[in-house]
Amino acid sequence: MAFPERFSNLPDYAFPRLRKLLDAHPPGGEPIAMTIGEPRHPMPDFVGPILAANLAGFAVYPPNDGTPELLTAITGWIARRYGATLSPDQIMALNGTREGLFNAAIALCPEQKAGQKPVILMPNPFYQVYAVAALTVGAEPVYVRATAATGFLPDYASLPKDILDRTAIAYICSPANPQGAVASADYLADLLALAEKHDFCVFADECYSEIWRDTPPTGLLTVAKTTAADPERALVFHSLSKRSNLPGLRSGFVAGGRNSIAEVRKLRSFAGAPLPLPIQRVSEAAWADEAHVDASRALYQQKFHAADQIFAGMQGYQPPGGGFFLWLPVEDGEAAALKLWCETGVRVLPGAYLSRDAGGQNPGKGYIRVALVAPKEETQRGLTQLRDCLYGQGT
Repeated sequence: MAFPERFSNLPDYAFPRLRKLLDAHPPGGEPIAMTIGEPRHPMPDFVGPILAANLAGFAVYPPNDGTPELLTAITGWIARRYGATLSPDQIMALNGTREGLFNAAIALCPEQKAGQKPVILMPNPFYQVYAVAALTVGAEPVYVRATAATGFLPDYASLPKDILDRTAIAYICSPANPQGAVASADYLADLLALAEKHDFCVFADECYSEIWRDTPPTGLLTVAKTTAADPERALVFHSLSKRSNLPGLRSGFVAGGRNSIAEVRKLRSFAGAPLPLPIQRVSEAAWADEAHVDASRALYQQKFHAADQIFAGMQGYQPPGGGFFLWLPVEDGEAAALKLWCETGVRVLPGAYLSRDAGGQNPGKGYIRVALVAPKEETQRGLTQLRDCLYGQGT
């Protein structure tokens, strides 16, 4: 039986690769999971009662684009958070951000750009759905290093003109997964100007936007408004997974220009799976409430502070500006993850599993990603064991 060649060079996904690396070895202590970005803070109290009150909604087909109430709740949140005024026809409800980041590329990437195979740009390391989306639409994925030298954000403007002229979509994640770097307003404005110059769209993955240390990250919609950018250039993707500690709800949205969202809605009406009505009702309440978000953020900020203390003075440690990952330098990420598991039971993700070889180098090889999702005491214990095992006590 023949299979598609376009996916033949995909590595195993990060977590199956991690299981192959670690699970043949017993843990060296009580296991502490610091791998997957699955929030473990309490979910909002209103979730259960709203679901219970709307159980009958599972007996009907839900509206594909989102209920009017959900779309109104989302536009209200966007106005409060980003100062941008959008109408409901500029929003599409999603099953979390991953589905949207994938399907929007299918809906919006042309078959050719400048008479050639289109390019989709992405930071390297990156959230792996970006690459699969590019391969699915027959585009060339171009992996752009996002390292300490570039502030852990991709320098798309440094690419050759022929690459930029073929670019159809550029992905950006801020706060970045895995490094926690936050794109400034100037960075985003320059990216939108580059998109205008070379005629491409920017897909902003902002699912970590509400987890920050000191200042709320600037959003692409804010910058698009202040720079009067073409609204069709900017699409943003948000989710309740991290913001509201509801990863299993699978609820998010994409927002952008009317024409772009119309194309996404059209494709999704044929091939998408709309959110069940009870989930949409919970989502309405979640986007309308900030108290639970503030409480969760305060817990993350405590863990940021603990990490700063534990790694104080460690060469190469950079506190993240947002998100809930540490991106820690090591000699070799796989070797470090295996050593840490076998000697302490602390489980982390090798950075190379989030990157691709490009130009003969993998920019994630010398890093591990550490998720700060467990309760504070467990996180502190895991980070202390990690420090003592990999860097020596008292760094």
